[in-house]
Parts: sequence; C-alpha cells; structure tokens
Amino acid sequence: MEHVLEFGRVLPAGDALTIPARTAALAETIRAVAAGDEDAFARLYADYSRMVHAILLGRVPRRDVDDLVQDVFVSAYTRIRELREPAAFGGWLATIARNRATDYLRRSHEQVKLPDELPGGDPIEAETFALLEIVRKLPDAYRETLLMRLVEGMSGNEIAERSGLTPASVRVNLHRGMKLLRERLNAHVGAQLAPPEDGPTKVGPYE
Repeated sequence: MEHVLEFGRVLPAGDALTIPARTAALAETIRAVAAGDEDAFARLYADYSRMVHAILLGRVPRRDVDDLVQDVFVSAYTRIRELREPAAFGGWLATIARNRATDYLRRSHEQVKLPDELPGGDPIEAETFALLEIVRKLPDAYRETLLMRLVEGMSGNEIAERSGLTPASVRVNLHRGMKLLRERLNAHVGAQLAPPEDGPTKVGPYE
C-alpha cells in the first residue's frame, strides 16, 4: 500500500486525509517539540509558517513580517506545553500571531505615519502594494483567508487544516472575501479614473 508523509510521520495513504490520523500525527509532533526535538519543531514551522505569514502580512508593515514570523514561532516553542489539545494547535498559533501583531503596533512610536510601502519604480510592484492595502482593510476572517490563498498559495483544504476552520467556513470566507475585494477594487479603479472635481470635464475634442 502506498504511504505518504504527514507532519513528519509515515501514514497509510488511506488514513492520511482523515481527521483522527492528522490529529494523532500532530499530537505526536507536538509531544516531540515539547521534549526538545528540533526536527519536529522544523516540521511544524514548515507546515504552519505560511499561515502565520499571511496573518501578519494583513496587519503589520511588510518589511517586518519575516522577523515577526520568527518571533511567533519562538513564542510558540517556549509555550507549547500550555497547549492542552493538539488539534487546536493551528488556532492557538494563529492567536499568538494576531497578538504579536497587536503588540507590535501598540509599541510602535512612529510620529509620522507613512505608507508601509511607497509605490514607485516597477508599476507591477505599485499595483501589488495597492492591492495589499485594499486587502488589509477587509474584515479579519476574509483578509486572512484571502492572503493564505492568494499570497501564500494555500489550497482550501490546507487553510482549513492549518487554521482550524471548517472547510465550509473557508469556502464562505473565500467567496465573500473575493466578492468584497472585487467591489473595492472596482471602486478604487473608478476613483482613480474620475475627473478632478474642481475642473471641467472634457468629453470631446471641440469643448
């Protein structure tokens, strides 16, 4: 029978996608991390870093996201014995990431607020920055799920498994989030194309 590797543990292919099998494998990995197994911790990092990156990207300046990802995993490593239910690891880790972002913003003492990224140079990069700013203004559930899907490239099943959301909730968040994102993108483009309010609008060559 074909086997696959799930959370660093070899499981029969038929069981790899079942919730009990994933939970058992995750529990084993977490116990190993709590015992100081660095390889097990590296597996957790590989499995969950994209989720943490997406959560932080939706909240803090892009230039600081990578460093904060490291902070979140260091915090999780030192506190992992607090986790009572291994199946709740994804949601627990997501909460640490959100709290770390909140703490970062609270401690920021910048007197003059500038955009996180200043558009310029490559127009494709400028468009990406503008899109990110629009996504950041979406409700939390839509923002995080969209960033996991669009930026981190996670599938719907991966998002559900890592975040602790149900597959149905992920589908709803993606559907509603994309709809809201399109509406705001259209409004953003429309605002850019609108003529100045204090000047005449030219509609033909003879006016």
